[in-house]
Amino acid sequence: MRKALILGATSAIAQETAKLLAAEGGSLFLVGRDSAKLESVAQDLRVRGARRVVTLTCDLNAIDQHDLILKRSTDVLEGLNTVLISYGTLSNQELCENSVIAALDQLKTNFLSVVSLLTLIGNRFEEQRNGCIAVISSVAGDRGRQSNYVYGAAKGALTVFLSGLRNRLVKAGVTVITIKPGFVDSPMTASFRKGFLWVSPAVVGRGVYRAIVSRKDVVYLPWYWRYIMMAVVLIPERMFKRLSL
Repeated sequence: MRKALILGATSAIAQETAKLLAAEGGSLFLVGRDSAKLESVAQDLRVRGARRVVTLTCDLNAIDQHDLILKRSTDVLEGLNTVLISYGTLSNQELCENSVIAALDQLKTNFLSVVSLLTLIGNRFEEQRNGCIAVISSVAGDRGRQSNYVYGAAKGALTVFLSGLRNRLVKAGVTVITIKPGFVDSPMTASFRKGFLWVSPAVVGRGVYRAIVSRKDVVYLPWYWRYIMMAVVLIPERMFKRLSL
């Protein structure tokens, strides 16, 4: 039986993934900042078939709370074999360009706090010699662009960290999955103009669930983003730096 810790459980992608985990009868431990929304998500998952759903309200930037979260979720679920990390903020690039504090805050939320969690979870799963860790990164981390390079830098660093963690933990039978969504029509991107490349959180959630079940390594969602980003990465720097992206 799957016993899953979901960090950032009220995010649109996490909710859609959790619905599928609930349908298979898994036990879920949900962590998020908004207690009312968290409980609403939990009630929905119980109706959808989850064996057990427990919630914890916490700001995941509070790194000193991470060890407690891991211990409590493990105790309550009587074990832990799956973790989904699906939280973060979409940086205000202009603000970050003009404020060191704002830029560092974004790096803490989107990278450093996740490193803290991954270190604790990785050590726990390495010791028990099994487990699956799925983390939402982004295609934005594949190459820096002027429109979002602070966010992209955090996601790029996260992708590299996950690659190293995967290389380390495979010997212990632990799966580490890097999820790279493209444009997702979610509350975080509500102000953006949408085009044909945009997809719903449900599409990405299904992809995340399939990646967890099949224990993939790196997954672009939807699949075509792998080839879009391959083309972007291959553009010579002398040309790329002059593009308005």
